[in-house]
Amino acid sequence: MKHWLSILMIHFTSHPLILVMIITFLESLAMIGLFLPGIVLMSTIGTLIGKGQISFFTSWITSIIACSIGDYISYYIGWKFKKIIYRIKIFKKNIHLFHKIQYTLNKYSTFTILFGKFIGPTRPLIPMMSGMLQIPIKKFIFPSFMGCTIWPILYFMPGIITGMMIKDPHYTKKLFSHHFLISLIIFIIILLIYIFWKYKKYLIKKINNH
Repeated sequence: MKHWLSILMIHFTSHPLILVMIITFLESLAMIGLFLPGIVLMSTIGTLIGKGQISFFTSWITSIIACSIGDYISYYIGWKFKKIIYRIKIFKKNIHLFHKIQYTLNKYSTFTILFGKFIGPTRPLIPMMSGMLQIPIKKFIFPSFMGCTIWPILYFMPGIITGMMIKDPHYTKKLFSHHFLISLIIFIIILLIYIFWKYKKYLIKKINNH
């Protein structure tokens, strides 16, 4: 795996957007993401951003698209090949983890799909298991997209800080006045929209029950 990653980094460093697309797609793809060091790869992209070799917003938008595609393909794989997946060796070996994910998906599907994106082992599994459990696609799309929107920012940030410090140690202040501040604002806005959306659904449900 390390040899494969080295080849990937060497061949696509001169085409960073392709590198962003491949990494974020594979990180979200069913099973494959289990074998990838997500924080290391995403931080590497962040370093390129911090050094000014690639645009922050271009990388972010590219990663959202690639991550979302990976999630939706994983969902389809889980929905279409459920019986085959249950027989896969890695699935049987990690059956306790799958049972925990299954329990949280059944009880808190929206929050599990959203926050599972930030945990390495669950990132490539939850979309697939959502399909296996036949969670309605309408219920899957929104939290999946939210996760794919926030996750890259958080995982890029350590690399961005490192890259900017390498480029210019005195440039770090601009990081907090530019990339970090904008990212934080975007994160807060998205979070507020999500909370408002959930609260609105809760109120509608409560009114209908009465």
